Amino acid sequence: MKKKLHVLGTGIAIVTHYYNTAFVLDNGTDYFLTDGMGGIDILRQFEHFGIEWTRLRGAFLSHEHTDHFLGMVYVVRMIAHNMRLGLYEGDFHLYGHDVVLKKLESVVRDILQPAETAFLGNRIFFDEVKDHESRDIWGCHFIFFDIHSTKAKQFGYHLQWEDTRIVFLGDEPLSETCGDLCQDADWLLSEAYCLYSERDIHTPYRYHHSTAMDAAKNADRFNVKNLVLWHTEDITTFPNRKELYTAEAREFYRGNIFVPDDGETISL
Repeated sequence: MKKKLHVLGTGIAIVTHYYNTAFVLDNGTDYFLTDGMGGIDILRQFEHFGIEWTRLRGAFLSHEHTDHFLGMVYVVRMIAHNMRLGLYEGDFHLYGHDVVLKKLESVVRDILQPAETAFLGNRIFFDEVKDHESRDIWGCHFIFFDIHSTKAKQFGYHLQWEDTRIVFLGDEPLSETCGDLCQDADWLLSEAYCLYSERDIHTPYRYHHSTAMDAAKNADRFNVKNLVLWHTEDITTFPNRKELYTAEAREFYRGNIFVPDDGETISL
């Protein structure tokens, strides 16, 4: 099986040069989405990658912030739309913690049409997951975990995909409570708000974010093989982010470093 990760976006909430951070896992047959971006951009990015909505088999929503949350409303609508047309086979499951799913369902029920919301709890299911809960989903084994955010409840996950271990940390620094899940991982998907050398400009620690250096040190500490850096600012490093982030991370990390652009595909 060819395992791919399609990078929908790589930016923080308020960016103009990048889309908001989200990605799609691709097993060659169908897809699994993580986070929804900030809105209608998710429709454009699905079209860019040629991702068919009828082949999106599940999704995960990490937390309620607009740059992750709002696009998931469009996801639910598109799945419901295809179900109405008789094009979507089976059920669709969206996973997340209790707080974010409650808010998403409230928004969806308030603004979508009755013909679309009729699928909620029928063929579209919002499945709550708890801290360190294991689930077999999409032919893989997931362990979901609370990242212990100080801003809004947020979960990440550890994914065992055949012989590949992937850890998605959400959009905040690695918490000591999930360090054991990161040990010897094949891939660590980590936010890197800005360069450490520019920390006084962007003040990442004020927002409970990390720098390229911080993420690299964590990846090296836990012997991670491949590090992906995203969820970044676009003011001072655009359009040279890839080179600048890679150079800073390389000083502290011995593995492979990926600083993807929006619309890029990574082979896992």
